[in-house]
Parts: sequence; C-alpha cells; structure tokens
Amino acid sequence: MTDQNKAVPRHVAIVMDGNGRWAKKRFLPRFFGHKQGVDALVRIVQACIDRNIEHLTVFAFSSENWKRPSDEVSGLMGLVLAAVSRYLARMGAMGVRIRIVGDRDAVSEKLRNAWNEAESSTRHNSKLTLNVAFNYGGRWDIVQAARAAMQAGVKPEELSEAKLSEFMAMSYAPDPDLFIRTGGEVRISNFLLWQAAYSELVFSDCLWPDFGEAQLDAAIAAFRERDRRFGGVKAEAALEA
Repeated sequence: MTDQNKAVPRHVAIVMDGNGRWAKKRFLPRFFGHKQGVDALVRIVQACIDRNIEHLTVFAFSSENWKRPSDEVSGLMGLVLAAVSRYLARMGAMGVRIRIVGDRDAVSEKLRNAWNEAESSTRHNSKLTLNVAFNYGGRWDIVQAARAAMQAGVKPEELSEAKLSEFMAMSYAPDPDLFIRTGGEVRISNFLLWQAAYSELVFSDCLWPDFGEAQLDAAIAAFRERDRRFGGVKAEAALEA
C-alpha cells in the first residue's frame, strides 16, 4: 500500500445497476437479470479477495425499491433466500464474513432468520467482509444514527461527526475508498451518503450481470490515478503556494 501505483482500495462500494436492462436486451423477464446479478456478485467477491480488498459493500435493495412492481419485489425476496441457501457454504469456505446493513423491520421473518444464519455462520471469517445493503437508504442511515445517539443519551454539545459515525449502520468498517456504479447511470441514489463523502467515484456503462474482473480492475486503475487530498493540499503544493 505504500506504492501508490500498486495501491488497492481497502473498501469498495458498488451500486449493482442494470440487471433489468440486461434481461430486457435478451427479451427475458427482469427476474433473470437479477439472478445473473447474483452470479456476478459471487465473481466480484472472489476478485476482491484475490486483490486483498478488505471490505465490499453492495447495494442489493434500496428503501425506494419497494415502489417496484409487487411481482418483481416478491421475486427479489425469493432470490435472496435462494442465494443464501445456495452460496452460504461457498462464501464461508472462501473466508467471507457476511453482514446485512439496513432496516430489517419491513422484511419477512423468514428472510430475517436467513440473514441471521448467514451472519452467525460466517462471523469468524476474515478474508473479506461482504456488507449487503438491503432495505437501505443513506438518509435512513443518518436518521437512525441520530435517533440511536439520542437514545444513548448523547448531549447536543457532545455530538460531533466522529460521535455520530459511531452510530451509523457500518460503524465497524472504514469509509469506502472506491464507489462504483454500473449500468451507465451517473448518480449515487441515496447509497452511503455519509460514508462516501470522500470516496472516489467511478461510473461504468457495463450492466451489472456483465461486470467482471476486467471492469473491476479498470475501476481500481482509475482509483490509483486519483489525487486523494481529503480537502487539504500535499506538502509540495503548499510550498509552491
């Protein structure tokens, strides 16, 4: 990590967009795109492990996605259950720790139980932490953190950015260094609003089911080219000024 040309981001966040359009291009129902998207996620998890990335956070289902057609939402819920059943043992063998991030109140008890099992059975793994943002929204995260801080008795004069960060849904993880959105859209769509304040943003035209190692490496290459100053200036620039 000391050589900037070889640096990899410690934490990568991805908005996995384009599943529905991938299916539409092939005259298939949208569900098939989501199914292929799960396979793409498994590929990228392995790719992140191979590149020594510590955290991967993916936007699986936003708090706004409930507005989609009921059959699509129902299919997504079933797909999540099937994916947990199909891939949990494999993820565990890969050394992946799974953590679910989001408001769990709106999902079924069956899905909550599956998540609990996934988190419990992988809690000792340390190769990669896979954070799955489901029924998640960046604004929701900030509001729930503020409520939790108040419930914990934090006084107004004690509340700082650092203190509020302790109550965010992913307080256990470093902020993402690299934020990728696939599918050609150029917005962050209420994902990790607090945590992505200084993330390097990369937007890819690649639809998520087609996203693989080549696209990940291209995003990492773009990350390496960025001059990350976090609002400051480098020493040599300050001297020149």
